[in-house]
Amino acid sequence: MTIYNNFNYDHKTEAKIGILLVNLGTPEAPTPSALRNYLNEFLADPRITELPRWLWWLILHGIILRTRPKHSAKKYQNIWTESGSPLLEISKIQLQELRQAIQANFEIPTKIVLGMRYGNPSIATGLEELRQANARYILILPLYPQYSSTSSGSVFDAVSKALKGWRWIPDIRFISHYHDHPTYIQTLVIQIKKYWTEHGTPDKLLFSFHGIPKRFFLNGDPYYCECQKTARLVAEQLDIPSQVVFQSRFGREEWLKPYTDETLIALGKAGLKRVDVVCPGFATDCLETLEEIDKENRQNFLQAGGKEFHYIPALNDSSGHIQLLLELITQHTQGWNPTTNTNQQFEIFTKHKKTSQI
Repeated sequence: MTIYNNFNYDHKTEAKIGILLVNLGTPEAPTPSALRNYLNEFLADPRITELPRWLWWLILHGIILRTRPKHSAKKYQNIWTESGSPLLEISKIQLQELRQAIQANFEIPTKIVLGMRYGNPSIATGLEELRQANARYILILPLYPQYSSTSSGSVFDAVSKALKGWRWIPDIRFISHYHDHPTYIQTLVIQIKKYWTEHGTPDKLLFSFHGIPKRFFLNGDPYYCECQKTARLVAEQLDIPSQVVFQSRFGREEWLKPYTDETLIALGKAGLKRVDVVCPGFATDCLETLEEIDKENRQNFLQAGGKEFHYIPALNDSSGHIQLLLELITQHTQGWNPTTNTNQQFEIFTKHKKTSQI
């Protein structure tokens, strides 16, 4: 039986548009215990691992959560700052700058909050904050440019689960991808060219995207195709040899190829002097970019014989990225005017009540 959330609702409360900005998430601290909690939530998601639940539960609790947290904690310790998790801190800055941009450009009352798919602040917490603010229209914006069932699909699941307890379901819009949005492509191009102006140009540029099992792609996930399109549209505006690669594989089955680490080792052995890596699938720098790419894979290339390695940072809180996100929000909230609709409903109710009393 579903228990619907209740609170003393005032029907005269000003209605708003709500924006939920969603990122992957982060552990609370770079410790084995915090990683155990985070990985338990992350790896228990059926979108991440599609093995039979009973079998995966045995593997997860019998093996992975006994060994991986300590290993992962050491990696997080390599990137942790005095402010905490880079992903969370940058996400908070993105939120604040978007809030200011919305206030400057939106006439309709709008509230934007942050939610993490795993960890805190959670998606459910963010949605509840919007509900308390009387957001009658809610836009979900996952910071995943390329759609995958493992990322955007999982966010949709979490939103749906949270809404099961709501008495009054708002109008919902969901941005499932923006991999070929003109402003997104142009912002990436500007980011890369700016970096090269300051640091020189490489012999080759790698577009490194987070991997998924090849089986997911064969079963219909569009992620691979969207990664390829993003890279192609960016590369068309750069006069540098480039290649798409995939990182962060997990387990023994085949994932999308070519693999980032194997490619960098091969390039180093082939005598390539300088390689640059950009990760267009990550809207915010995090463990996979700061540690896996800029530390682990830097070593892979240099130890294989390469001379110079550069990681080009994610878009993060750059002005171009904030402008892109504002454009996405503006485009996907067209036609929404919750204040007018709610006021009309309350006026109709009031007039009906007065007529009934006569």
